Amino acid sequence: MGVSQVGGTPEFDATATTREWVHRVHSLLGLHATEGNSIEVLRNGDEIFAAMLDAINNARRTVDIVTFVFWTGHVADQFARALAGAANRGCRVRVLIDALAERKLDDGLVSVMKGAGCDVRWFRPFTDEKIPQLNGANNRTHRKILVVDGNAGFIGGVGIADEWSGNARNKNEYRDTHLRVRGPAVAGLEAGFIDNWADRNHSGFDPMSEPLIDMTPAGDSTCVVVQAAAENGSNDIWRLMITLIACAQRRIRIASAYFNPGVQLSQELINAVDRGVSVEIMLPGKHADKRFIQIAGEASYQRLLDAGVVIRTYEVSMMHAKVMTVDGIVASVGSANFNQRSLRHDDEANIVIFDPAVVQVLDQHLDEDLDHTILLDPAQWADRSMLQRVAERVSETVNHWL
Repeated sequence: MGVSQVGGTPEFDATATTREWVHRVHSLLGLHATEGNSIEVLRNGDEIFAAMLDAINNARRTVDIVTFVFWTGHVADQFARALAGAANRGCRVRVLIDALAERKLDDGLVSVMKGAGCDVRWFRPFTDEKIPQLNGANNRTHRKILVVDGNAGFIGGVGIADEWSGNARNKNEYRDTHLRVRGPAVAGLEAGFIDNWADRNHSGFDPMSEPLIDMTPAGDSTCVVVQAAAENGSNDIWRLMITLIACAQRRIRIASAYFNPGVQLSQELINAVDRGVSVEIMLPGKHADKRFIQIAGEASYQRLLDAGVVIRTYEVSMMHAKVMTVDGIVASVGSANFNQRSLRHDDEANIVIFDPAVVQVLDQHLDEDLDHTILLDPAQWADRSMLQRVAERVSETVNHWL
């Protein structure tokens, strides 16, 4: 795959390899990548929130946002007032929040947005006129997409909550990655929003009222947006991850907030090591926000460690990024974790970037994170406590849902 022989040593032809990655993802997922995009990597809340709020505050026509997390606090207040301000300026503002967040968002902030004319909706509410809605209750939207004026979009792992404030300096400031996107790929982000907005076919969705995305080239990156929804079997995100792992030739790097790969993805990681690929995984450590889910992932550690997979735990704060880079050529960033919920039960959206320059920035950020990690030793992990082993076995009974 883009390999040439120079002086008896295999070397990568980055241009040819990038092109082959584009063709492979197109062939296996049926998704055509677009050229001419600008991708800006945003790291942690200080950069991410400032960029998103600036876009909303300068919106002229439309603002569309779908999120899994919108929790009461200073950040939520900033976003609610920015969205209300856009509506007051005459923008059409649509806000879609997964219904799981309803209990964590103050009614007053909802009133601020609705009072200004924002169309605020809950994704798959659990009751409709007090009638329980059980169909699809386990299938949430975990997407985190913002599109402004049809020419700027944001995608990544950050939620609208105070937990993401700051710059991952301590346990109260989550570590995360988001992207600002301009160019034709914004159409894929808007489609991810519309897919959730038109859920269950009774939203009043009107194609003629939707904004036309500005297809003017904005940069040099080639990328494609991959959407996934709950399916009985594999979805596009699962196939994307399998493809990236199985086709890697040199190095795989994964950062994930929640890790529960299942049998086949675990085996693909092991197969990659067996063929000489360096496989490195960065996961939350002592500041994990959901310990039981962390334990479910830990049940797979020994097999991976014994096979030569490198696992590190991030120890400054909650590692919430969802980043995967391969061979310094291609990367995937978005809302999908490396776990069963993302691969089976939730609506997700990731963007795949075929651009070594952008991948280099992502890899550099991961390199800098290494200073704040602990490297797991296979022998020491094998000596973990009986209580830990029992907890892992218990978690395995429900890990299909985690």
